[in-house]
Amino acid sequence: MKKPSKEWESLSESDREIIASHQAVPPVKVGELAASLGLEVKVTTLDVGISGMIEPSATSRSGFKITINKHEPKHRQRFTLAHEIAHYLLHHDLIGVGLTDNVLYRSKLTDAKEAEANRLASDILMPKPLLRDWVKDCGESRAADYISRASAAFGVSEDAMRVSLGLK
Repeated sequence: MKKPSKEWESLSESDREIIASHQAVPPVKVGELAASLGLEVKVTTLDVGISGMIEPSATSRSGFKITINKHEPKHRQRFTLAHEIAHYLLHHDLIGVGLTDNVLYRSKLTDAKEAEANRLASDILMPKPLLRDWVKDCGESRAADYISRASAAFGVSEDAMRVSLGLK
């Protein structure tokens, strides 16, 4: 199993504590986390091929609003929300008038910045200590025997779970 990302380590202690307060049991309550950070979240219809976006907002406590495409699978909506939260935490100074992420999590930011947001989103949804405990308690020794159950428990895709476990 991989260690927490360098992006996780780069967060302030207070941001890590806020996130950790929502990571007691799977699945991580990512909507509640967004609210704790002062982010407004809206789930609605977006153009085909658009997963989510983050943009300035005069009505949210943080000054930002996240919009998620309601037509995507639930696990994808959860990852998109975590990805946009990661942009807020890591790249708030680069958001400008807004960032729109397509289905490949590409925006006007560099691929490196998108990869940073993906790694932190993974750390948010699949915190290493919680995942380690879940794997230990599941009673299976081979990842192939528990990947499906783990991804369901954490509310993520099997591919995301494999990456988080260091199997892909």
